[in-house]
Amino acid sequence: MPTSQDMTTHLDPGLLDALQHQVALFARRAEQTRLGGVGQVRNSMDRAAYLLLNRLDREGPMGVKALAAGMGIDSSTVTRQVAPLVDTGLVKRTSHPEDGRAVVLQLSPRGQARLEEVRSSRRGLMERVTEGWTESERELFCTLLTRFNTALAARQSGADVPPATS
Repeated sequence: MPTSQDMTTHLDPGLLDALQHQVALFARRAEQTRLGGVGQVRNSMDRAAYLLLNRLDREGPMGVKALAAGMGIDSSTVTRQVAPLVDTGLVKRTSHPEDGRAVVLQLSPRGQARLEEVRSSRRGLMERVTEGWTESERELFCTLLTRFNTALAARQSGADVPPATS
């Protein structure tokens, strides 16, 4: 079975240069717009807050350590990022149902409403940006971007990512 190094040497360096350039442009544009969406909601929630609220919404209440592990960041970073969300009432701290001494974080009703408002705005942006795309092109892009993000996360965590078979 070829190693990752073997596969890399057979790839077109020009294509890899073009790919890394497009990823750099994407990162810059995403940060410039914060993928904020359209309308009044645009640029009104930073990336860290959006990702934290999204995870709490999808996975339910959890402690700081579990939230940090799931996001691939350290607990002190999560604690720092969650503080303003608690202060603004988007996240609430509650006692763990099985261990009253432990604290869990959960999305508040206000946080749920705000998250849905931002999601809706961002869906509008994705609709506009991909307006000329077919549904299958959107699905393919989402599949490939998910695969790319998964590979980056695995690389960051030190896991070896097996080559995809196409």
